[in-house]
Amino acid sequence: MRLLHLLPLLCLVVCAVDARKGVRGRRIRSQDRSNGIKRFAADCKESWINGEKYFDCQERQLTSVLLGWPEDIHHLLLARNRIQVLRDNTFSHFQNLKSLDLQQNEISRIEEGAFNGLSKLTTLLLQHNHLKVASEGILIPMPQLKYLRLHDNPWRCDCQLDSLIRFIQVPSNRNIGNYARCAEPRDFSGRQLKKMDAELLCSPVQIPTPDDKQTPASQKKSDVISLCHSYIHPVLRLDCRNRDLKTVPADIPLDIVRLDLSKNNIKKLRQGEFTSIKDLKLLNLSGNSLESIDTAAFTGLLYLGELDLSNNSLRYFQYGVLEDLYFLKRLSLGDNPWICDYNIHYLIYWLKHHPDVSHTGLVCSEPEEFRGWPVENYVKTYNAECPKDKQLGQRPGTEPAGNTPLELTAEIDEEEVVSDLGPRPYRGPKKYEIIRLS
Repeated sequence: MRLLHLLPLLCLVVCAVDARKGVRGRRIRSQDRSNGIKRFAADCKESWINGEKYFDCQERQLTSVLLGWPEDIHHLLLARNRIQVLRDNTFSHFQNLKSLDLQQNEISRIEEGAFNGLSKLTTLLLQHNHLKVASEGILIPMPQLKYLRLHDNPWRCDCQLDSLIRFIQVPSNRNIGNYARCAEPRDFSGRQLKKMDAELLCSPVQIPTPDDKQTPASQKKSDVISLCHSYIHPVLRLDCRNRDLKTVPADIPLDIVRLDLSKNNIKKLRQGEFTSIKDLKLLNLSGNSLESIDTAAFTGLLYLGELDLSNNSLRYFQYGVLEDLYFLKRLSLGDNPWICDYNIHYLIYWLKHHPDVSHTGLVCSEPEEFRGWPVENYVKTYNAECPKDKQLGQRPGTEPAGNTPLELTAEIDEEEVVSDLGPRPYRGPKKYEIIRLS
C-alpha cells in the first residue's frame, strides 16, 4: 500500500527532471541561433553571409564528407584536408550547393558520379591536388558550372584526358581549366590544357610541333601563378605568400579582389604592375624588402581600399606614387627605415589632403637626431616659422609703432664686399640703408 502512495510522487519527480532537460535543450538551441554560427562534427562552422549559408570545414584533417551535415547549404569549404577519392553521390544531398572548394587536398581519383545532384553548382575548385586523369563525364551533372580550377595537378596528357581537354577548349568555357598544364609525357610537359592540340592525345606517336612547344621563359612565368592558392568565396582572393617571388606575377586573374604577395623577395614595383586587376580592393606587399616604387606603379587601382607596405626597406615615396588611389582607407607603413628629409614631405602632404586615410608606422629612422620621431612632427619643425629678426630697440613680440616700414642703418666696410675685386682707394666707412618690410 505504501508503494502505491509513493508512485505519484515518483512520477512528479521524473516529470520535473524531463521538463528541466527540455528547457535546457531549448536554451542551448536558442543560444546557437543567437550567435549566428553553429558547430558540427569535426568542428565545422555554419554561418550566413548575404542570405546564403556557408559551411566551413577547412583544415580539419577530413578524409571524407561526414554524415549529419546540413543539406541546405550554398557554399561548402573543404580546402586543406586529406580527401583522396571522391566517390559516386558524395555530394548528391547538397542540391542547393553553388560552390564547392576542394583545393589543397590529396585527391587522385574522381568517380563518374561524384558530383551527381549538383545542378546549381557554378564554382568548383580542384587545384593543388594529385589528379592525373579525368573525363568530361564528371562535369555532366553540373550544367551551370562557370568556374573550374584544375591547375597544379600532375595531368597525364594522353587519350584518357581527351574529352576533358576538348571540353575545356570550348570557347564559351572561358573560365574552365585556366592555367592547368600537362605533367607527362615528357614531350607534352608544361603545355597548357587550354592550348593543347587534342588530335595528338590519342595518336600512337606523339610528335610535338615547334609552334606548340613552350619556351622555358614563358613556362617559368606561368608556373609562378600555379604556385599561388586562389579562393572564390566569400571574395575572389589570390594567396601568393612566401613563394620566393622576385616580381609581381604577370598572369594574375583579372577578377581578383584580394591579393596577398607578402613574404616574398619583390624589391621594386614598376610602372603598371597592377593595371590588369582593376577590381582589386586589398593589396598586401609586406615583408618583401621593397626598396622603391615607381610613380605609376599603382595606376589603375581605383578601388583599392587597403594597402600594406609594412616591414620593407622603403625610405621615402617618389612624388605622385599615391595619386591614383582615390578610395584608399587604410595604409600600413610600419617597420620601414623612413628618412626624415625633404623627400618625405610628399607622403605627409598627401596624407594631409586625404584625412580619411588611416595610416600607421610612419616613424623617422634617420637622421639620428630625429630617430623615433613621428614623421608628421618632423615636418612640423621643418615648416615652422623662422624667428623674427632681432630688432634694435624693440621688445620681442611687439610691432614697431605706426604703419611705416622699420628703417635701420648699419655701417659696412666697402673693402669687405669688394676685396676680391682688386685694390681700391680708401674711402672710409659708407652707410647703407636697410629696410625691413613689416
